[in-house]
Amino acid sequence: KQMGRRKSRETAMKFIYQTEINKDDWQAQISETVSDTKLSDNDASFTKELIFGVKENIEEIDKKIKEFSKGWKIDRIPKIDLAILRVSIYEICYNDDIPFNVSVNEAIELSKKYSTAESGTFINGVLSRLA
Repeated sequence: KQMGRRKSRETAMKFIYQTEINKDDWQAQISETVSDTKLSDNDASFTKELIFGVKENIEEIDKKIKEFSKGWKIDRIPKIDLAILRVSIYEICYNDDIPFNVSVNEAIELSKKYSTAESGTFINGVLSRLA
């Protein structure tokens, strides 16, 4: 179950990252993205929950990022880190099923895989202050 969820988070993060770069009709792209990833039905619906959750709550989520990133402007945060933060903050603030430390660890794993060593520390700092 955990691996599937990790894949879901990764897919959601990549999708949110892509839609920052290419602001086309993201709703049309979701099904394609999810089916391309070959997720189980359960994981596919978790992925969609993350994507829609981030998109529907983006202003609230970005406000938290601004508040807890200690003076970083949103447009200065690397897009990949921003996508990771958005997914994990959505998860922490809007999904009670997932323990806080799981969300944080998953965010750090994503940053290790897709970003820089400093990113993990930055992301951890933002999420810890959010707690």
